[in-house]
Amino acid sequence: MAKTSASKKVATPRRKTAAKLPKSVLGAVHAVQDKKGIDVVVLDLRKAGGFTDFFVICTGTNPRQMTAIADSVEDTLRTDFGERPHLTEGAEKSQWILLDYFNFVVHVFSRECRNFYELERLWGNAERHDFSEEASTP
Repeated sequence: MAKTSASKKVATPRRKTAAKLPKSVLGAVHAVQDKKGIDVVVLDLRKAGGFTDFFVICTGTNPRQMTAIADSVEDTLRTDFGERPHLTEGAEKSQWILLDYFNFVVHVFSRECRNFYELERLWGNAERHDFSEEASTP
């Protein structure tokens, strides 16, 4: 007798709640979403042996939007949390903009660059928090 798909137990990834994330990381996520960044993901690297606690990763559709996303993150974190990035890289090339806040790093990628570097796969053992459009709407 053939097994049906209903009889198979398939493990589905659990959605992690944003409540575990620091307010400044959530502030960065909201700033990205305000500028329509896509595929927004936060990786919790605290148990993965990373050099920082969190990665905020997103994709911009063009260089102008990527710059707007990075500017929005900087403005929001400076205004709401009194934080400034200790290092900013890539703003002039607009393929991968990196904002380093020590405890977390914001990565704003072009589609091509994100597909090439695949940070989510590289840090596959990190706890993942997805902030897709449907997840962010109440």
